[in-house]
Amino acid sequence: MPELPEVEVCRLGISPHVIAQEVSEVIIRNGSLRWPIPDEVRTVVGLSVINVERRAKYLLLRFSTGTLLLHLGMSGTIRVIEQDTPVAKHDHFDLVFKHGKSLRLNDPRRFGAVLWLANDEDELGLLSKLGPEPLSDDFAEGYLFSKAKNRNVPIKTFLMNNHVVVGVGNIYANEALFQAGILPIAKAKDIDEQRMNSLTTIIKKVLSAAIAQGGTTLKDFTQADGRPGYFAQSLMVYGRAGEECVTCQTTLQEIRQSNRSSVFCPSCQQD
Repeated sequence: MPELPEVEVCRLGISPHVIAQEVSEVIIRNGSLRWPIPDEVRTVVGLSVINVERRAKYLLLRFSTGTLLLHLGMSGTIRVIEQDTPVAKHDHFDLVFKHGKSLRLNDPRRFGAVLWLANDEDELGLLSKLGPEPLSDDFAEGYLFSKAKNRNVPIKTFLMNNHVVVGVGNIYANEALFQAGILPIAKAKDIDEQRMNSLTTIIKKVLSAAIAQGGTTLKDFTQADGRPGYFAQSLMVYGRAGEECVTCQTTLQEIRQSNRSSVFCPSCQQD
């Protein structure tokens, strides 16, 4: 599924096209997504987008009366298109603007979301219980170590817990742990503060590099303008099980953790 860098690239891609633009129409072709699309989303007609923000993997379009919350689910894309662009299969939702562009959500698996937070009230609690953003000052040295005390769970599982820190999905957890030299099965509580602080810095570096390079090229993701991301070529372990480690040429191994693939180097990564 699109991870934090992909969603951030999407935010950067759509922002120039929709900020300060007035909505002229809301089109719901299929409202049966992860949650039913509420009729209240139509209340944005006649309003202009104040800002486009991201929280974890959610896109937030701010209006004067509330926030339109969008999520890409497992395989969704959001693109800025001309209004007369032919409708394709799985094009479930359009936000049409007066200046001739539309924001279109395509979601083959329908695990995405389009919700309306009136007056920014988060009734479903989707945002209120999230951990800090990994690229923010709240995610600093000492934070992971303090949260990991007595946590008898694998470090990879710990990092992917959105209550601990948001947006460190499977791809980038694999990459960060490799660069930090930590096995994905190592217990969070057993990692000392120095290594945790190093891991914090590496997570920031890995995510920042992914955003800068346009997001990871996955078959289900394209940028807002339709171009794929360009970060997959830089992945050191994810998707490379059975290949040689880029550092020591040891064969990379793969295990399953919580039904997710974990790829690691048994030589470079230690408990």
